[in-house]
Amino acid sequence: MTTCNATGRPSFFILQGIPGMEDKHRWISIPFSSLYFITVLGNCTILFTISAERSLHKPMFLLLCMLALTDLGMSTTTIPKALCIFWFGQSKISYEGCLVQLFFIHSISAMQSAVLTTMAFDRYVAICKPLRYATILSNSRIGLIGLVSLVRAILFILPMPILLQHKPFHASRAIQTTYCEHMAVVKMVCVDTTINRTYGLVVAFLVVAMDISAIASSYVLILQAITRLSSKEAHHKAVSTCTTHICVMLISYTPSLFSFLTHRFGRAIPPHVHTILGNLYFLVPPMLNPIIYGVKTKEFRNKVIKYVSWMKALVTISHGQKLA
Repeated sequence: MTTCNATGRPSFFILQGIPGMEDKHRWISIPFSSLYFITVLGNCTILFTISAERSLHKPMFLLLCMLALTDLGMSTTTIPKALCIFWFGQSKISYEGCLVQLFFIHSISAMQSAVLTTMAFDRYVAICKPLRYATILSNSRIGLIGLVSLVRAILFILPMPILLQHKPFHASRAIQTTYCEHMAVVKMVCVDTTINRTYGLVVAFLVVAMDISAIASSYVLILQAITRLSSKEAHHKAVSTCTTHICVMLISYTPSLFSFLTHRFGRAIPPHVHTILGNLYFLVPPMLNPIIYGVKTKEFRNKVIKYVSWMKALVTISHGQKLA
């Protein structure tokens, strides 16, 4: 065990990147930067298309905007710093910067969970109570749900960095990841961290367990309603719209649960494996979500195609004018 920092909190931490693979950081940065570029492009396309098209100003697409914002926030909070480590060896992060990154990682994750839960409720109302959809889920009500989700995330996550204030840390200062995650920072503390660990578990249970339970309950009711549909076309449409959301939930919750469990119980997992898979959580779901909705949602897909065709026409006209 390394010695305890007698001065209390350190001025900075060292993010080691991917332990044991430092000589391959440049090569690893290629897929990381490529996935991040696709993530930003895809989610910005969603935000631009929905904001520009008044016909898409509906609860379902407003929720998709919220999901795109959380995806952008999640990846932008972590990946640029990881690329700085890979490309320039800038592994230092200030103590304050580390706690700020910790707060944003977990608060955005909590917000994303709330958005996914609301999307499940949206599908429940659309399929089980279609005649009352406009009254139950109006645009203003979606905005209120978004505000409540933000407040919930802040209230739940803010105590995490606060509880780490004035804790003495190990003198090594080295964190074996590319980002400041709660448990990774807690492991650097050289005094008893029972309160920190317990609070992290309680928040995980309240946020993830409650949200997953609400999502599961919604889909149980949805499945019951689908089995009662007599029209094959209505049955197919209901299944198709639910499949999209289920895919998004699986790719969002699976890596986050894996990261949560391995940080606490996966001592046998090599650090480089955990770090790579942890980073994939910030890259793969945010990249795939726009693709899934773009492919599966016809109304949104048609609007994107319209804008792509419009941009191609502008490029063609501009190119023709230059040649003339």
